[in-house]
Amino acid sequence: MPLVRPLRAWRYARTARDITPLVAPPYDVVSEDQRTELLSRDPHNAVALELPEGPLDPSVPGNRYETGARRWAEWRREGILKQDDEPGIYVLEQRFEIGGQPKTRRALFVDVEISPFADGVVLPHERTLPKALGDRFELIKATAANFSPVFALYDDPESRIDSLLSVTGAMTPAAEADADDSSHSVLWRVTDPQVVSTVVNVLRDKRLFIADGHHRYTTALAYRDLRRDEAGGQPASDVPAAERPAYDFVLMALVNMEDPELVVLPTHRLADAAGTFDPVGFVRGLEERFVVTDLPFGHPSGVLDSVEGPAFLFQARGEARPRLAVLRADVDLDVAIPLDRSDAWKRLDVAVLQELVLDPLLGIHPDRAETLERLSFCKDAHKALEEVADGHHDVAFVLRATGVEQLRAVALGGEIMPQKSTYFYPKLLSGLLFRAMD
Repeated sequence: MPLVRPLRAWRYARTARDITPLVAPPYDVVSEDQRTELLSRDPHNAVALELPEGPLDPSVPGNRYETGARRWAEWRREGILKQDDEPGIYVLEQRFEIGGQPKTRRALFVDVEISPFADGVVLPHERTLPKALGDRFELIKATAANFSPVFALYDDPESRIDSLLSVTGAMTPAAEADADDSSHSVLWRVTDPQVVSTVVNVLRDKRLFIADGHHRYTTALAYRDLRRDEAGGQPASDVPAAERPAYDFVLMALVNMEDPELVVLPTHRLADAAGTFDPVGFVRGLEERFVVTDLPFGHPSGVLDSVEGPAFLFQARGEARPRLAVLRADVDLDVAIPLDRSDAWKRLDVAVLQELVLDPLLGIHPDRAETLERLSFCKDAHKALEEVADGHHDVAFVLRATGVEQLRAVALGGEIMPQKSTYFYPKLLSGLLFRAMD
């Protein structure tokens, strides 16, 4: 079970509670133009730490990682960032709307002991990409800091932790910020020893499932191992949590997976053939394992909601409208997907798409990294279909969201979903708090 402890976070030393100009979306969704715009709001925006300027090659003087380390040290030395004077847990509420319905998702920021996935304490559910891992590792190695949290889920059907954190209702928020996705984040700092101790003890009984931040967690693990090697090995097992090195832990934002306000959205796919795309041949190949049905004109919103079994919408280049593809009832997935995977994994829409469509019909598979250049992702279904209708891509695939129960089943089985299988909405902001690992 995870070792959890409160932390002394570094936060912006501002008297104003609203820090909107200083926060940023997660680094992996920020374009270069958006980075420039964020820095125009305030030169101390968190994106300056997450995505410093400079060459990506760490051997080149003035590289991104040197810049980030220098800036992190300067901001602390100059008082732009200030460390809280005593350990606490940080409670976040993200208020947002989905389909016109207001929702509130609560997260809890704590230190969580880093452990290899094989230990079964912290469980992944998605693949990581080597390029992103290299970049994040060089940054954490240079700065010895967590600039944004790993987003993870815990199972608390009785909502014991949520009831403990109700104390925030009588507290003044430590910070607030508006995000570009129209969500509103409110942060509280809880230092009451009894509340902190009880929350920590409840979390010790929980497995943690990474929802977002696989690259951050994996690089934090690699950094821990590097520091342990330099220090001569791991600390003794009887060392109290409060006395353990900071690099043995990582900043996590924990959310109750039983929370009815937890929203998971799909991520749609845009794919291109290696050579000249043959739409007729593609559909013919698809029909060998799928029932393909034409849809009426108009936006196909909600079509997939009532479909049982693996399914998706697709639109091929040159076609006037999308179609529905449903896996044929006579397809034996153990035969069609001859991999050592569970039935839960093989019945994921994203897994069926990867193994029975993208690979055999378009030659795209994550085990062949060079083919991934022909695969891109889109959050908006209508936009994905427009990309194909406008001739920018060969095929668009519109998917359903992967459910939390599916995530749990696959993760507990020690398996990894295809990349971008889940999209937890809204994203966590960078800049609400930072954590030193030195």
